[in-house]
Amino acid sequence: MRIDKYIWAIRVAKTRSLASSLCREGKVEVDGKKVKSAKILKEGEVVVVRKGPIFYSYKVLKFPKSRVGAALVAEYMVDVTPQEQLEKKEMIRLADVDRPKGLGRPTKRDRRDLTKAFKDGWS
Repeated sequence: MRIDKYIWAIRVAKTRSLASSLCREGKVEVDGKKVKSAKILKEGEVVVVRKGPIFYSYKVLKFPKSRVGAALVAEYMVDVTPQEQLEKKEMIRLADVDRPKGLGRPTKRDRRDLTKAFKDGWS
């Protein structure tokens, strides 16, 4: 199976064109080598996909006929992402700070509240 189709089928990429662009941009590796989207995968190979600063690793178990549901993904791959990458992901999540309320552009909810308060809306 082609690597871009596999990445799409096991739900690593949302669309097949995104999976193909990941390969084109050099963000997909097999056995330590960057690969093109037409690369044919074999069972047992480890695919490394870079999404942002995190390198996710997946071991190929078998190939699905088409895109599979989230519950069935475990039948086709095993997540072998190193623990340090998962820790890096957690550090990034903890460092992400939401904008304080009242700063920046109002949200849709804020706009609706303002409209209710003034009753005549925005003209």
